[in-house]
Amino acid sequence: MLAKLVPYLVAPVLPLATLALSAAPVPAAGGESARTEPSPPPPAPSERPEQPPVVTEHALRVGERTLRYFATVGTLPIKNEQGETEASLFFTAYTLDVPDGRAERPLMISFNGGPGSSSVWLHLGGLGPKRVRMMDDGAMPAPPFKLDDNEQTWLEATDLVFVDPVDTGYSRASTPELAKKFRGVEGDLAAVGEFVRLYLSRHRRWGSPLFLVGESYGTFRAAGLAGRLIEQGIAFNGIVLVSSILDLLTARFDVGNDLPYVLFLPTYAAIARYHGRLPEDLQGRDLASMLAEVEAWAAGPYAAALAMGHALPAAERAAMAERLARYTGLSTDYVARSDLRVQIHRFCKELLREEGRTVGRLDGRYTGFDASGVSETPDFDPSMAAIRPPFTAMLNDHLRATLGYETDAEYHILRGLEWDWGSAETGYAKTSAALADAFARNPYLRLFVASGYYDLATPYFATDYTLNHLPLDPATRGNLRTEKYPVGHMVYLEKDVLAKLKADATEFVAAATAVAGKPLRG
Repeated sequence: MLAKLVPYLVAPVLPLATLALSAAPVPAAGGESARTEPSPPPPAPSERPEQPPVVTEHALRVGERTLRYFATVGTLPIKNEQGETEASLFFTAYTLDVPDGRAERPLMISFNGGPGSSSVWLHLGGLGPKRVRMMDDGAMPAPPFKLDDNEQTWLEATDLVFVDPVDTGYSRASTPELAKKFRGVEGDLAAVGEFVRLYLSRHRRWGSPLFLVGESYGTFRAAGLAGRLIEQGIAFNGIVLVSSILDLLTARFDVGNDLPYVLFLPTYAAIARYHGRLPEDLQGRDLASMLAEVEAWAAGPYAAALAMGHALPAAERAAMAERLARYTGLSTDYVARSDLRVQIHRFCKELLREEGRTVGRLDGRYTGFDASGVSETPDFDPSMAAIRPPFTAMLNDHLRATLGYETDAEYHILRGLEWDWGSAETGYAKTSAALADAFARNPYLRLFVASGYYDLATPYFATDYTLNHLPLDPATRGNLRTEKYPVGHMVYLEKDVLAKLKADATEFVAAATAVAGKPLRG
């Protein structure tokens, strides 16, 4: 999940009986004091012994079938070249039949985004064997919240490992200074990449069909890992990108970068249509055909007009303003005064201003209320407000009550982190090139991309743009599959769409696994 975006290792709480209760000398027989050696200093964070994972057995009824599975909860150490532990990554794994899983079964590593998000959203939103109970349309239910068996779990198709990057979940760096090392594109890729290598080794899964699934910034991470790990001999059968962003050029509303205005426009139109703000002829058409019209205008006349900047003649500017108003549901005067460039947060505030409401960024169908009706941008994202309480409560409950993992540490669901995006000399941060490199080196690799029409965090048209610009061998471009759903950023929240997503993902995993070993066309 995209966020708007401690110094100690986390371990299960130890029984009191294991603690040393006395440091005083013990009197020896005959009244003499026994000689005692001085107590050794406590070990440094990098020297603390690893705690064994907690393993529990469970069963889940899916249709006519009962899944017998094991959950493994624990941490893996991330060490430097000197063998010193610099961080500890927390994970929850689900495997069928045996604790480590069967070597021949697919294995999928899962993480969310941010940067600064734990893996809770994919874990308890749609993929894992348990799911947070939401309303059927994805809205927040009344507390107290509940956790249900998830008949749409991907565990039928693949074993699942949910990992939390450093500073999220229960994952921690060994020292505050080391934490800074992992708060950036390269440090994050290094840590999660090492987690993947170590998990495969410890659980003997090097011979399994391998998959990644990431959401939001997690898609950025997944693409980077695919390019990075292929150099270490780890080739993936498939990658699933949920609400994808691989190139920040497509999402930064900076002076001189007009691309986001073009790529966000179809999502503006979808949201405006949902709220009944478009002209009658557009409201009456089906969503797909209406969006096809908007996409063509956005990528054609609108992009050309923005490229002209202030050289655009006044008459053409006026015509553009009228058409932009038609597709956004905003007034002609507003888009004209915005220089034909409507930034995302201004759209969220302006669309329903007359009604005193704002629309969500993660899902533009959600509405909120601000203290001030004249502010320029919303006070908060109502679509985020709908999911954070139930997912926070149920993750904490699930780990303790169901999976038996105990700790007093706080599970960081979502944190705002200062992030090192790399050198400006290379332009906007991106991992699309790393993904293309993974395809070049592994022609068996397959990609499945799921997007929501109402997602303003990672708009579907921006995803299409990025994929269409990947420098791929034409022979492998057929390995890409995209699906769009009538939902927001969290594609899996709604009950009906969750079932469709599971069916699509199951088909993808089966196809990507079956292709392994087949000869390539010369």
